[in-house]
Amino acid sequence: MAQPSPDVIEDDCLPEYHHLFCPNLLRDKVAFITGGGSGIGFRIAEIFMRHGCHTVIASRSLPRVSLASRKLAAATGQRCLPLSLDVRAPLAIMAAVDQALKEFGKIDILINCAAGNFLCQASTLSFNAFKTVMEIDTLGTFNMCRVLYDKFFHDHGGVIVNITATLGNRGQVLQVHAGSAKAAVDAMTRHLAVEWGPQNIRVNSLAPGPISGTEGFLRLSGPQASMSRRVLTIPLQRPGNKTEVAHGVLYLASPLASYVTGAVLVVDGGAWLTYPNDIELDFSSSAKL
Repeated sequence: MAQPSPDVIEDDCLPEYHHLFCPNLLRDKVAFITGGGSGIGFRIAEIFMRHGCHTVIASRSLPRVSLASRKLAAATGQRCLPLSLDVRAPLAIMAAVDQALKEFGKIDILINCAAGNFLCQASTLSFNAFKTVMEIDTLGTFNMCRVLYDKFFHDHGGVIVNITATLGNRGQVLQVHAGSAKAAVDAMTRHLAVEWGPQNIRVNSLAPGPISGTEGFLRLSGPQASMSRRVLTIPLQRPGNKTEVAHGVLYLASPLASYVTGAVLVVDGGAWLTYPNDIELDFSSSAKL
């Protein structure tokens, strides 16, 4: 059985990295990564940069992405521009993309990783909470795609990878908001792939499963004892890690996937096929937006 790629739990760069792909796979490319200051987005930025890519990492928290950019540049020797950005605000996106284009002259890749989630019963989920998750995940993804299309991709082509989920494949308790939002993004991926393919724009989704070292894994996995039992139901019998997800995104963003568009790549160890769709939870501690 293949061994998982090494990873670290914290939002820090890997202490060492052994290339499984050609080291210059993304040489001189520029990637714009939302949610790039932490978790999966941070690791995607690092793996891209270790393959020759310059990055723009965006988050609502400028201190978070500024710290992340310093770590990433120091570890990889590539350029990393941190920007404060709310994906729900088209005017802010336009300004951020203009700044990125001024800095780098181009944007080759867009990674939509910004997301919001928490556990909550549908019967107690507030109207505003549902709306907020849809705005961040679904509308935010469209906003980013549309602005990049208008400002660069229409004339130059490009690659878009949307980070989604398998929640809507079978239905998942306590996740009607996130499952609906991510399912909509997967549909968006297919529509945009069809409509923008003639302009040499590839659009794909990547759906991670339970990924250790992420806020979602800590907040959404339930009690530790329950999580340990659930891991054994995954065909590969372990959670994934951020580096494994980043390698999947690297493949989709690279020339290796030059004839792949409109696809959803599931990176979950087979979890969606067997993972229990109920979660043990103290509902009184459920987060609300």
